Amino acid sequence: MHLSGLQIRHFRNLADQQLDLPAEGVAIIGENAQGKTNFLEAIYYLETFRSFRGSRDDKLVAFGAEFFRVAGALVGESPRDGVEVAAAFQAKGKKKKITVDGDEPERLSDGLGQLAAVVFSPMDVALVSDGPGARRRFLDIVLSLSVPGYLVALQRFRQILSQRNAALRDGRMQSTVESWDEGLIESGAQVMEDRRQWVERWRKEFSVYYRRVSGTLTSRIQYQPGVKLEGAEDRGMIVDAFRAALFESREREARLGNTVVGPQRDDLFLTVEEGDAHRDLREFGSGGQRRTAALALRLVEAATIREARGQEPIILMDDVFAELDPGRSERILSLMEEEETGQVLLTVPKESDIRLRRDSLPRWRINNGVLEW
Repeated sequence: MHLSGLQIRHFRNLADQQLDLPAEGVAIIGENAQGKTNFLEAIYYLETFRSFRGSRDDKLVAFGAEFFRVAGALVGESPRDGVEVAAAFQAKGKKKKITVDGDEPERLSDGLGQLAAVVFSPMDVALVSDGPGARRRFLDIVLSLSVPGYLVALQRFRQILSQRNAALRDGRMQSTVESWDEGLIESGAQVMEDRRQWVERWRKEFSVYYRRVSGTLTSRIQYQPGVKLEGAEDRGMIVDAFRAALFESREREARLGNTVVGPQRDDLFLTVEEGDAHRDLREFGSGGQRRTAALALRLVEAATIREARGQEPIILMDDVFAELDPGRSERILSLMEEEETGQVLLTVPKESDIRLRRDSLPRWRINNGVLEW
């Protein structure tokens, strides 16, 4: 599948326009602040219905406008394989509307993942440099788009966690707090099991990608659960471990007014090889090492899409090579050329910066939010 058409209305600084996109992709050339990243953001919004830059929906509405709307047409090998997905947001009332082939899905989550797209951005270094929340968000997006039932479990867990924390903050009786426990444990155990299984499945590939990009060093990824899961080999044992952890933390919870164990405390522990030891990348990694780890995570995300959905991902690249040294740039280029990817949409400040699929991508230019070719 590839994105064949895109319609944009009142999205950030982008001009209202309807675009026909080449099957192989396109290189968008433009100076800073002309709308290059906004263009990729509009496309990726159709994948997750949220900004990959973490912006609220009301911040995506063009200045002076009351709403935005983005619509994309996807086609496969034949017209029958096609699908149309659209997303709109009304600033007044903060109303979001999603349609797939003209119909509103029963739940917003039912419309996710139509594009099978992955974004590579210089901001990805935050996946390594920032706190655990950044890595949990990464896991949640990847698993919500590739593991059936994950998003439902995650949403249920968050809802119950909010209710349980409210009871703790209000100083409710222990019996009231515990009335939320079974739902919290059941949904939380599924979240933790899915996260752990994903890391176990892809940790080898992560290390391979890191070494290919770095050229010399090795990095590892490890699931760090918010509940001690040593020896918990299946869902039932995770449930037992979570229940025991909640029981043991009752006094601390009452003192802090918050649930202190569970998947809301999960993390991905990333390390880099240093002699005979592996050191915490967040604490001790250089800027280049952290950027390499972030690239490896995105490459694993693309591989997950390929395996889970049986299709090549659409690659969105936002001036990715700007902050990489020449050696890493060449190695990631070589790796990306080898990887099985579908349509590529990339942004660069000048034509000489086009390096991926240099000879096959049409050149478009963007100026003040207007795309021309």
